[in-house]
Amino acid sequence: MKTVISTDKAPAAIGPYSQAIEVNGMVYTSGVIPVVPSTGEIPEGAAAQAEQAIGNLAELLKAAGTSVENVVKTTVFIKNMDDFGKINEIYAKFFTEPYPSRSCVEVARLPKDVLIEIEAIATK
Repeated sequence: MKTVISTDKAPAAIGPYSQAIEVNGMVYTSGVIPVVPSTGEIPEGAAAQAEQAIGNLAELLKAAGTSVENVVKTTVFIKNMDDFGKINEIYAKFFTEPYPSRSCVEVARLPKDVLIEIEAIATK
């Protein structure tokens, strides 16, 4: 059975998808972008956007009854691979060893023209 997870502490879905789905004790998030949920604003710069996006992801995981400590896999989409180092610094503030497995890819464009989007798979 699938359970829909949603929270107003992370950006609302902007299409026909759920913020996250829980099934069999696993939480699968949709991509989370760096929108400030209370204002709709997007911070300036890759580091600030990474901080906001991963913070939003943490709130979504919290709403699902889990946390970043239980993340086993992330996928990070970034607009510019030159920002990889800055994003890694922020990423390491949220995720600790043993780090989740991760893919990081540069993409041509992201929703709302943000610089980063992140999705995760976590255990409960």
